Amino acid sequence: MSGESIEIAAREPCTCAALRRAARAVTAAYDDALKPVGLRVTQFAVLRLLDRLGPMPVTRLAAEAALERTTMGRNLDPLERRGLVRVAVGADDGRERVVALTDAGRAAIAAALPHWRTAQADIARRVEPAAVAALADALTAP
Repeated sequence: MSGESIEIAAREPCTCAALRRAARAVTAAYDDALKPVGLRVTQFAVLRLLDRLGPMPVTRLAAEAALERTTMGRNLDPLERRGLVRVAVGADDGRERVVALTDAGRAAIAAALPHWRTAQADIARRVEPAAVAALADALTAP
């Protein structure tokens, strides 16, 4: 790469870096909003997935949440310790771990929803929800 090319590349904004900064800022906003109920936004999302889809294996839950299986495990551990989810051995396969939402988990969702909605509204005031949806669709399309 020539000196001129390096100079141009150095001034060109990196889309990946910009999106990572934006994602961190959005995550921080939701995490701050959910602090009163002791949840992080990723944990809240896991609880909502389980509420909507029902009990499922950890591997499928990770896929539904677009997380690595190991990251899902790190999210489930504190939720299980708090009694918000139950992780049990699969009925058909003893190696499989199946996650289910508990009544305490449903109560945690109910307690967290007003805080989540506040963060949701704050982000919507900053960025048009249709623009967020269009960006997500464009970047996740095959």
